[in-house]
Amino acid sequence: MLIKVTGQITDAEMLETAWGLYLEAFEELNSRAVQRHLMYRSEFDEVMQDPRVDKYLALEIDGTLVGLSCYTNNLDAIPLIAPAYFERHYPEHYHAKRIWYIVFVAVKPAAQGRDAFAQMSEQMYLVAATQNGLVGLDVCSYNDDVRHMSRVFRLLIGRLCNFNMTFEQIDQQSFWLYNFPAVGAEHAADLPRAA
Repeated sequence: MLIKVTGQITDAEMLETAWGLYLEAFEELNSRAVQRHLMYRSEFDEVMQDPRVDKYLALEIDGTLVGLSCYTNNLDAIPLIAPAYFERHYPEHYHAKRIWYIVFVAVKPAAQGRDAFAQMSEQMYLVAATQNGLVGLDVCSYNDDVRHMSRVFRLLIGRLCNFNMTFEQIDQQSFWLYNFPAVGAEHAADLPRAA
């Protein structure tokens, strides 16, 4: 397996293949996580053509794309995170552009359990590790509870650096749902009025 890093995917056929792989890898999360985990096609195309975001392509010997990840230290290129958070909590790293963010790691379901995920993760790790950097990523509770993704990343990367690293959860967002049972018409008059 070959990992190729590129700044842009502009070839129409490769872009279509990448979109198909991305959909196949993440579409299921749209019904398992409250926050949208699947970019719209226009957003995806924009990220693929944004030179500020490195694309890691996991290619079989015959050139078949089996994995795709996006990685950047230009935090302004990622629409769903707040660069100001990183500037406030890690100012030295932030101003030196030594904070990288894993936008996503997608592997074709048929190729899961093979080397694509590990090799892309290792390549991204090396970029940050050689520059005394920090790496952020987000993991929804489904991926953590069922797939144990934070543990997988910790073990995979820890193995590469003899566990000479720290790994911590830096933020958490919870989603709440308030359920109001139907109120009978006879009790509607008893409800408080809005001011």
